Amino acid sequence: MLQLAVAVATITLVLVTGIESILGLGPAIFLTAGALAALPAGRLMDRLGRIPVIAGGFVVGAVGCSLTALGCAADSTPLVVLGYVGIGSMNGAVLLARTAAADMYPEERKARAISYVLFGALFGAALGPLVFRPLFAGKDLELDALVLPWFAAAAMCLLGLVIALLIRPDPRTMALELQRSAESGGEPPAAPPAPLREILRRPGVPTAVMGALSSFAVMVGVMNLTGYIVVGHHHEQADVFTVISLHIVGMYALVLVIGALVDRVGRRPTLVWGLGIMAVSTILLAWVESIAGTSLSLFLLGLGWNLSYVSATAELVTHATPVERGRLVGATDLAAGLLGASLALIGGAAYTEWGVVAVAVGGTLAVVVPAIVMVAGRRSPRPALDPAG
Repeated sequence: MLQLAVAVATITLVLVTGIESILGLGPAIFLTAGALAALPAGRLMDRLGRIPVIAGGFVVGAVGCSLTALGCAADSTPLVVLGYVGIGSMNGAVLLARTAAADMYPEERKARAISYVLFGALFGAALGPLVFRPLFAGKDLELDALVLPWFAAAAMCLLGLVIALLIRPDPRTMALELQRSAESGGEPPAAPPAPLREILRRPGVPTAVMGALSSFAVMVGVMNLTGYIVVGHHHEQADVFTVISLHIVGMYALVLVIGALVDRVGRRPTLVWGLGIMAVSTILLAWVESIAGTSLSLFLLGLGWNLSYVSATAELVTHATPVERGRLVGATDLAAGLLGASLALIGGAAYTEWGVVAVAVGGTLAVVVPAIVMVAGRRSPRPALDPAG
């Protein structure tokens, strides 16, 4: 379903409104809705459990995809916009499934646990082109050609709902049991949930938040403009699914290896490595126009995001208790989603005015600067303590 949103979200809104200059608005709506849903979804996860929130997200997504399909059929901008809000809200809730993964494993294996969940998306990368390419093959890119694909995406959301409801027990329950087991072993009792502002000040959290924000925002900002960039290079709309499929393969194919690598090497080094790979991918986008070259760029973008995002998420959940993780990850997703929406809007305007080079340079700076800050912070010597103080 994500492949369809990435491939045609920009074009769907341009077709339904007839305004080309707003090509970044579709992804911006999608990302903003996901960001605004992430924090309340995370808080609900901490109170109710992980599964009810994930299942509810799939229901909202199915409604959103259906509204988008009806909007394409009726040539209705309000219906398409409402649909995007539903799809984005679903994404904000379902992405928090990585919190559920962290619930089930000890600290030294949390990155690997998160990688197990993310690995599931690899099958979506393989199946997406098989589903959507035939639906677009031989058709002109008009609104009526988008109706059936969006209904197909709604069916995928319902399938996700069924899978989520089959998960037993709730991962939050498992985390609380692990916590009680640790307490019975002589460790001090767990404190009640701390205020979010206090959690964000814990050592290691600011760096992880900065890495999560930059990696997620640049990845989704560039990814959501890819459909228009590919068509702008005079390729067929169906070719977009090849590029996005390889991008998602980059995001998830090596995730099991990367999860183990993060646990072994450390989270900050792998976070910086991931941002560096993303910088290579975005600057490459300025030079390539072929499907093969664009696919390579988007593959590296996904690979760099995988490395940095798993590292950042593992660091975040390590510094939060089972009743704090949802709100911490949700708040980070809120900020990352809003930043990604802003980059999509700015990138869309920049692409319209100056072309793909502007998108490439902007994306590169957005990941290089945080990486430099992290490296400089790690090398800066700690000030000596004043014995008199």
